Amino acid sequence: MTDTAPTWHAPWRATVLTLFPEIFPGPLGLSLAGRALAGGLWALEAQDIRDSATDRHRSVDDTPAGGGPGMVLRADVLAAAIDAAATAPEVPRLLMSPRGRPLTQARVKELAAGSGALIVCGRFEGVDQRVIEARNLEEVSIGDYVLAGGEIAALALIDACVRLLPGVMGKMESGTEESFSAGLLEYPQYTRPQSFEGRPIPEILTSGDHAKVAAWRRAEAEALTRARRPDLWKRRPSPDATKNTTKG
Repeated sequence: MTDTAPTWHAPWRATVLTLFPEIFPGPLGLSLAGRALAGGLWALEAQDIRDSATDRHRSVDDTPAGGGPGMVLRADVLAAAIDAAATAPEVPRLLMSPRGRPLTQARVKELAAGSGALIVCGRFEGVDQRVIEARNLEEVSIGDYVLAGGEIAALALIDACVRLLPGVMGKMESGTEESFSAGLLEYPQYTRPQSFEGRPIPEILTSGDHAKVAAWRRAEAEALTRARRPDLWKRRPSPDATKNTTKG
């Protein structure tokens, strides 16, 4: 017999550890994500970190070692909550954190291609560093700003993943021709009416010439990326890298 990669028959599953499980599913219970959740295309479980506390007050935090303001989530309580979640070893363990690596569309695609994710929502001044190391938590940021907790960030990450799952979006092309799919921001979109407050739809988009439309969209995407996200423009794949260089 030869070893084969495990096949997951269950739907993509998001397991969220939070102090406020009532926040979920929230907006994930509506629109495309909500219909897919109800239809069994993905699953969501929000678990209360306080369920792993051991004292009668269900304490989950304590004062920072070395002094300072605020409180810190305890390593022992959070570790117990992670262990109780009992996810498969290969399921990524994510900690939503402003000091984490920025979430990218490429990372979202990787997560969506797997069987799910365990997502820890921090609160207070942060999480004891020892549990981050001991439970191999991958710190993920959704932007250079600070939120009151990781729940909103977790909602954003889950939504980004769920929309890429098979059967969630009506047309899979909707997930391939959009911002970041080719290292560029998305080109401008238009629809009826033909003229809005004196602003017409660009004539080329109604010309019926698909090659010219594609060229226009590419040029607009490049111009927007150069102007708004020079960091993305510098990291974009070179034209030669997108060509098939394999020789027969």
